[in-house]
Parts: sequence; C-alpha cells; structure tokens
Amino acid sequence: MFTLFSKFKKGLDKTTKRLFGAIGGIFGLKELDESSIESIEEALYGADFGVETTTEIIEALKTAYRKEKSLRGQDAAELAATILRRALEGSEPPTNWHKGDPEVICLLGVNGVGKTTTAGKLGHLFKNEGLGVIFGACDTFRAAANEQIKLWAERTGLEIVSSQHGSDAASVAFDAYQAAKNRGHSILLLDTAGRLHTKSHLMDELAKIKRVLQKLDPDAPHQSWLVVDGSMGSNSIDQARVFHNKFGLTGLIITKLDGTSRGGAVVGIYRELKVPIYFIGLGEQPEDLQPFSIDSYVNAIFDLKNKE
Repeated sequence: MFTLFSKFKKGLDKTTKRLFGAIGGIFGLKELDESSIESIEEALYGADFGVETTTEIIEALKTAYRKEKSLRGQDAAELAATILRRALEGSEPPTNWHKGDPEVICLLGVNGVGKTTTAGKLGHLFKNEGLGVIFGACDTFRAAANEQIKLWAERTGLEIVSSQHGSDAASVAFDAYQAAKNRGHSILLLDTAGRLHTKSHLMDELAKIKRVLQKLDPDAPHQSWLVVDGSMGSNSIDQARVFHNKFGLTGLIITKLDGTSRGGAVVGIYRELKVPIYFIGLGEQPEDLQPFSIDSYVNAIFDLKNKE
C-alpha cells in the first residue's frame, strides 16, 4: 500500500536524483563549506527552482554558515525545506472548492500537456470518491481527442456528451451542462481544445464557452484549471500567465513530473500565479494523479524523512 509520501517520492525521483547527484550527496555531509554551498546553488538551478527561490535558499545557507561553521548537510536540507514550504504557502487546494450544482470544471492548456488524459484521471478519481461525473468533449478541433476522451469514458464507466469533429465547442459545453443538471451529476469535466496561448482568436473561443455556460449558471465554470507540462519547467510560466489573464484561472494541474528532473519549477509556477495547485501527475496510472501536498512535495524533493 503506497502512502501519499511514497507516491511523491517515486514520482519526483528524477528531480531528487538531479539535485543530489549534482551535489554529490552534500546534504549528507557532516559539515558544509563555501564550495559545497556553491554546488547546492548550481543543483537548485539545474532542478529549475529559479532565481528567486534559489537566491532565498542560498542566502539563508550563507547566513547560517557564517553563524555556525559546523553547519551540517542535514541542517542545510531542513533549512532549504523550510524556505520551500514558506514559498508554497497557500498552494494546497481548498477543502471546500466544490460549490456548483453541478460543479463545472474547465480544463485548459496548450497542446501536448496531457489535458485529455488528465480529464480521464480526474473522472476516475471523482467517481471513486462517490461523485456523479460526466465528461464534456469540447475539444472538437482534434478528432483524436474526441476518441481519447470517449475511451476514458468507457474505461471509467462514466457518461459523456460529445459532437462531431469541427462542431461548436460552446454548444457541446451547453449540452453537457444540461445533461449533467438533468441527470443529477455532481461534476462536469470539460476537456477543451489545446491552443497556443499566443493565438488570441483561439483564446477567444474559450471566452465563448464561458459566456454560454453563464447563461445556464452565472458562476460557471466554477473551476478553470490550467494543465501544465511539468517537464517544460519554468518555460510554462509565460503560457500560464496568459491563460490566467484571459480566462481567470482558479487552479493548476502539473503533469508529467515523473518524467523530468525539473520538478523545482512547481515552486516558480506557483509563485508567479498564486493560484492553488490542485493535482500533480506522478506517473501514468489513474492513481498517480494526486492532490498536491506541500509537505509530501518538499520532503520528497530533499529526501527527508516523512513528517506527515
């Protein structure tokens, strides 16, 4: 039986190895010196923690080292972890986010980040929580996406509302909402088409979906979650900023963290947007999509003993 911490530990293994491999196990040293602190700095940049977070950690280590020359590697790891926890304060999802009837969750993002797969995994997760779920196949631009979300509906035993390739995505969202309402479903998951954040006319189509939904419920969509490919690291920040400005994000889902050594980017993305990280993808199986936990993330990154 995997604990939450062990799932994070396994999923973030490449980032941890990048961090510890680059610094030669410095966090395990009995005492640090100036050279080892420089190595920690290089490793933090390599794991994509970014300038702001890396600077805060290194300045704190230098201050601690000046006060106590016998600063141990374990002390350095715990100090860095404390700074990360502070930087991520507010990043965990609220416990009372489900307010709609049905709750309309719109998944956004560019092509290739794993939106449709994430929609399927979310459906699986919510169903296991005893919630009634229905999919809205609003990616009408890519025929393969329609087929993919239908396969997820079959796999999870959930209902789906879809239309033909090239149909109006806003109309699909409208029909999906009415189906969810009439059939008493708690969750409506809308899988939208991937689009470049630099293409304004494509972004405008998302706004149309929002306008159409608000004719049925002024508060819909209740959740607008941006799906971000974690392997892109801090390069995702610009696209996330545009989606946030255009559509008003309420949360993030960061995928594919198991396949990258740049898991430190989670911190930079959150610090830029200050919207909760609802889930992170730690593997290919449906169960590998996990609610974000600051402690599990930080302890896994720095290979600290689970304190939860």
